Amino acid sequence: MEGIITLYHGSDRIIPKPEFGKGRKHNDFGLGFYCTQSQALAKEWAVSSLRDGYCNQYELDTASLNVLNLNDPSYTILHWIAVLVEHRLFDLDTPGARRAKGYLIEHFGLNVNAYDLIVGYRADDSYYDYAAAFLNNSITVEQLAQAMKLGKLGEQIVLKSEYAFSLLRFVDATDAAKDEFYIRRKQRDDEANRLYQEILNKEEDGLYIQDIIRGAIGHDDPRIPRNLSK
Repeated sequence: MEGIITLYHGSDRIIPKPEFGKGRKHNDFGLGFYCTQSQALAKEWAVSSLRDGYCNQYELDTASLNVLNLNDPSYTILHWIAVLVEHRLFDLDTPGARRAKGYLIEHFGLNVNAYDLIVGYRADDSYYDYAAAFLNNSITVEQLAQAMKLGKLGEQIVLKSEYAFSLLRFVDATDAAKDEFYIRRKQRDDEANRLYQEILNKEEDGLYIQDIIRGAIGHDDPRIPRNLSK
């Protein structure tokens, strides 16, 4: 990622100057300003079934930024989920699920606060459910990797540092109508869930999280899927 890029942020309001340090700490990658390079996706994220929203457009000069791209081939799907479980709140009702969280953070965790910008999948709606199923030993890591590609549910770009915020320039804001974009969002999610059920119905061998823990499997193991963007 080099040079000036266009980013979009879906919201229920116009945000001409995003504030560093604001937001929810339990988002996917912790505190930050969550954007996408897809205007259509930003409009989907901006609306709910009850309200319209806005698509805020920005430009960001990335030339001097330290970027963590979790979809790069040097990282595995377990790096993404390790970051996710460290920040999002999951129901970990069993000792196995709690061990899974600890193992992932210890062996695949990354300090996202050391970067200006993070690129990775958005764990909204279906993605969150897929990650929870993996943590609870219900699906294999191969099934998780397949699920992450379903429905094209969205890649996000997150500004993490005060320096990155200082380089963000507001361009414009356009309306996002719930009657159009909530329907698109729901259709995308429904299609992903339909395809996910097809994955579950296939009888395939694979690595569950408990297999990974028992085998002390690390990020260099070729059985762990890489490069989520492909």
